[in-house]
Amino acid sequence: MSIVPKENIEVISQSIGINNLSPDVALALAPDVEYRLREIMQEAIKCMRHSRRTKLTADDVDGALNLRNVEPLYGFVSGGPLRFKKAVEHRDLFYIDDKDVDFKDVIEAPLPKAPLDTGLLCHWLAIEGVQPAIPENAPVEVLTAPSDGKKYEQKNDGLPVELKLPVKHVLSIELQLYFDKITELVVGRSDDILLKKALLSLATDSGLHPLVPYFTCFIADEVSRGLSDYPLLFALMRVVHSLLQNPHIHIEPYLHQLMPSVVTCLVAKRLGNRFADNHWELRDFTANLVASICKRFGRVYNTLQSRLTKTLVNAFLDPKRTLTQHYGAIQGLAALGPSVVHLLILPNLESYLRLLEPELLLEKQKNEIKRHEAWRVYGALLRAAGQCIYDKLKIFPTLPSPVPQSLWKTNERIVLTTPNKRKRSVEPMEQQPPLKKIATDGPTGFTNSSPSPMQVDTADPAPSGDTNKGPSSSSTSLSNESISNSRGRSDGADAQSLKKSAVLNQVWKDELNSGKLLVSLFQLFGEDILPFIPAPEMSLFL
Repeated sequence: MSIVPKENIEVISQSIGINNLSPDVALALAPDVEYRLREIMQEAIKCMRHSRRTKLTADDVDGALNLRNVEPLYGFVSGGPLRFKKAVEHRDLFYIDDKDVDFKDVIEAPLPKAPLDTGLLCHWLAIEGVQPAIPENAPVEVLTAPSDGKKYEQKNDGLPVELKLPVKHVLSIELQLYFDKITELVVGRSDDILLKKALLSLATDSGLHPLVPYFTCFIADEVSRGLSDYPLLFALMRVVHSLLQNPHIHIEPYLHQLMPSVVTCLVAKRLGNRFADNHWELRDFTANLVASICKRFGRVYNTLQSRLTKTLVNAFLDPKRTLTQHYGAIQGLAALGPSVVHLLILPNLESYLRLLEPELLLEKQKNEIKRHEAWRVYGALLRAAGQCIYDKLKIFPTLPSPVPQSLWKTNERIVLTTPNKRKRSVEPMEQQPPLKKIATDGPTGFTNSSPSPMQVDTADPAPSGDTNKGPSSSSTSLSNESISNSRGRSDGADAQSLKKSAVLNQVWKDELNSGKLLVSLFQLFGEDILPFIPAPEMSLFL
């Protein structure tokens, strides 16, 4: 039984001029018509699938007819929906509203514009993640979905233009599972071994670049609402460190999203809720992280370090900020290098220590927590100043460390004696000539101008009967050797003194200013600054 009734066959035969078609013939033709229709529709569906569409159009039917060497049907287009009208005298009868076209109007209509020649043009879709504003790229207002839901726009010439919205960023299932697992390990305070393996994977695996925008948003959101959760903040900073270590990730376009979160963990007023939370370690780790970012991307972004130092200096010099914020700012500036410390911290060091001094004393600050924070800040300042003076002193030529000597005080006179030699009595020392003072441009040192060798009586006693005999040959040779050795030591001491004098002249030059800086730091910190000075350099000033 065919789905095409015989009445349709009779109507079609009458439309082409066959009026005497018998009912039996119409009934026999119906199955064949159904078969031909199915064949055409199957070919049309193939055309639709090859066009990557899910909606069958009249163009697909025309393509199927061309494949079967059948002339296509004219007058049917797929540009828009068909308009049906309801018959006047029939309630359920509809027909397509086709307008009659006059051939005279078609002939007199102006010719359409000639199609453009085919050509190729190259342009940038995006540079460093930013779409350039050129005519070839769609403007920003076009990329947003229309508020009224329209899919077509009219150009000046009246032709409809279809707007294609940008494709959403689609992640593979594997990357989605990877991101979910990493975030779960960071937020869930899981086993530290698993977290270390996850961070190692972030620092070494390739193919993770599509996840960078998701990680940056995750870090920013968690830092903004988790300032009271110290383990979470430390884990997030470790994630940032792993992302920076990965050579397969291009993280420069996302630094503007990462830096606020990193700086927050450095100079925030409070990190963690419990007193046992070691937020000092978190601030130290973040300071080194900030320094590595500036060292790696400072040349690409010229204003990165200047903006960062401005933020840290404002936090350091603001008296309304807490001591923990001052500590973070000092650690951040110290991590950027001795030059930053010399330019930004040392000029304000004396006034800041004057304000910090009352917080260090037990008599004036009874709160133990505040006093502990003040000593932390003092230690950070001492370490920053010590690294700065060490960096300035290490450029001088290396000098041998001073030989340890014993001090003898006799009648308000200082005598230097070298160890591993036999001690002499006080009386012979008092008979020696006075010590000679070596004048230098810097601190002065005292040494003996004519060091006398240890006197050894080696002359044999003269036998009886030969009292006029002079000293023996062995006594003469030993005396000459002692004199030559003493002259050699004297020449070496003079050369070393000249070398020290030249170094001191260089230290106290105005352009280096190392000597004045050391004196000022010694006045501020006292003997606490001395461990940061290498032994040879310290001997010059002492």
